[in-house]
Amino acid sequence: QVQLVESGGGLVQAGGSLRLSCAASTRTFSSYAMGWFRQAPGKEREFVAGINWSGDNTNYAGSVKGRFTIFRDNAKNTVFLEMNSLKPEDTAVYYCAADPNRYGREEDDFASWGQGTQVTVPS
Repeated sequence: QVQLVESGGGLVQAGGSLRLSCAASTRTFSSYAMGWFRQAPGKEREFVAGINWSGDNTNYAGSVKGRFTIFRDNAKNTVFLEMNSLKPEDTAVYYCAADPNRYGREEDDFASWGQGTQVTVPS
């Protein structure tokens, strides 16, 4: 498994933007598919966005498509989630996930997880 450390969370007003980062401790980062999930209070953890090994294929949850962008810098072992037009319903703990074998949208598709970073968008 690979160690993942998220950063960039915080409090932002509705309509604002944040960029989350996830640094991976592996020399083979470019062979990992990466994903972002989130968990709001009292709710199940849900898929937000995913990106394949090379970065040329991405997929998004319908609720964030057009507002969020996932991208990666394989030279820096880092994946990012650019979040624009934030809404109160985006409030959640955001988790980074990685897997060397699968590229999916389910929690079971990812073997390694970070500790999460809190994003709060007040209503």
